[in-house]
Amino acid sequence: MSAMAIKENHDVVSDLIAFLNASPTPFHAVEEAKKRLRSAGFEQLRERETWKLKPGKTYFFTRNHSTIIAFAIGKRYVAGNGFHIIGAHTDSPCLKLKPVSKVVKGGFLEVGVQTYGGGLWHTWFDRDLTVAGRVIIREEKGGSTSYLHQLVRIEEPIMRIPNLAIHLDRNVNDGFKVNSQTHLLPILATSVKAELNKEISENGSVESGKQSDGKKVNDKTDTSSTKHHSLLLQLLASKLGCEPGDICELELQVCDTQPSVVAGAAKEFIFSGRLDNLCMSFCSLKALIDATSSDNSLEEETGVRMVALFDHEECGSNSAQGAGSPVILNAFSRVTDSFSSDSKMLEKAIQQSYLVSADMAHALHPNYMDKHEENHQPKLHSGLIIKHNANQRYATNAVTSFIFREIASKHNLPIQDFVVRNDVPCGSTIGPILASGLGIRTVDVGAPQLSMHSIREMCAVDDVKHSYEHFKAFFKEFVQLDAKIAVDI
Repeated sequence: MSAMAIKENHDVVSDLIAFLNASPTPFHAVEEAKKRLRSAGFEQLRERETWKLKPGKTYFFTRNHSTIIAFAIGKRYVAGNGFHIIGAHTDSPCLKLKPVSKVVKGGFLEVGVQTYGGGLWHTWFDRDLTVAGRVIIREEKGGSTSYLHQLVRIEEPIMRIPNLAIHLDRNVNDGFKVNSQTHLLPILATSVKAELNKEISENGSVESGKQSDGKKVNDKTDTSSTKHHSLLLQLLASKLGCEPGDICELELQVCDTQPSVVAGAAKEFIFSGRLDNLCMSFCSLKALIDATSSDNSLEEETGVRMVALFDHEECGSNSAQGAGSPVILNAFSRVTDSFSSDSKMLEKAIQQSYLVSADMAHALHPNYMDKHEENHQPKLHSGLIIKHNANQRYATNAVTSFIFREIASKHNLPIQDFVVRNDVPCGSTIGPILASGLGIRTVDVGAPQLSMHSIREMCAVDDVKHSYEHFKAFFKEFVQLDAKIAVDI
């Protein structure tokens, strides 16, 4: 590998680490994506407003602050031309705070949580945990009230889910079954220390909606403090620069505080939470930005290059901002309608479009070799995996896999194939959801990883680079390759 290639590899991986560390929740991931898109000259659109789009320009919009769609319109684009898209998702399995999270048991303050997605919940024990997410804050100015949407993250560890000592469960190593209702409550504090903190706060500046002069901030304070521990609200308010009583609603999840790192004896791995699926989200986003960064990059482009990062994939995609929603169809329609009033142009565009459903994939595990089908054992360092399933759990077919494989061949990029064993259930992705909902040609792919859905996952540095290069080449070259394929296929 040349010195230039090594530097590029390092730059992409360092950029991924920064993205991961900035994105403890889907809300933060979308906010980080917005910053990167704005820096690259993309213009933000709002779904509630009229769009005035132009060829050769780049745009993005968000929904629910947790789904983001970015696109670049070719200078030679006309209505009816296709979209070439990479779709991924911003969410990962986690623990989310319940609407009433205050739990007091055995002299401890615990935080009530619900499980989100199919996590490896035993990996959440004995980790240094915190919270992050979004809140709705009341703001009083000049006698009027407004409500703000703000992201919040407490960086330091404030909670822990302790394991039970082996002395009290001698059979635990024979098989530990997590009870998600009773075992997974993080400990925030002891009641004694929490009460002491409360007394200090009351005698000091703020506590649960009171100012230092004793005046009540608002009428919602008591409701907030009965639903969530005052200590937690104080920590959040301190980060937000408001009073605890100004916090009207919160949507928080539990997060690991250990940062993402390049690791391994040969520095060949990435150890991190949320690789599924922030790794594919990052690689597709960076590929779109870099494929459209030069002044003439869209000069000959006839289509629309697009990245769609959805929320709620881990729980089925059935939400207003999931892949099962109309959000992607809305994007297609609004782009097409900006250039033509003919409603049939949208149908034509969809038939000329192509979707890469990018979601991390299962690498061969050396300690569980029998979990993979003998002829389909994807390995780390060996490039993106094309996923196949005869029962349409993945949307790949011969035509769509050929297109993606041909791009790899042209750029000498490694590519792998995967089917699940016949005696093992097969997961699924946003691919079949979008393929069936839109009627769009789709291929399912993903980079190989281990420890999927653990609080701490791992993948290979090389595969990050491979994914980024493959996606960038796809954006640049799909239209030319697609033109060579017989129309009647």
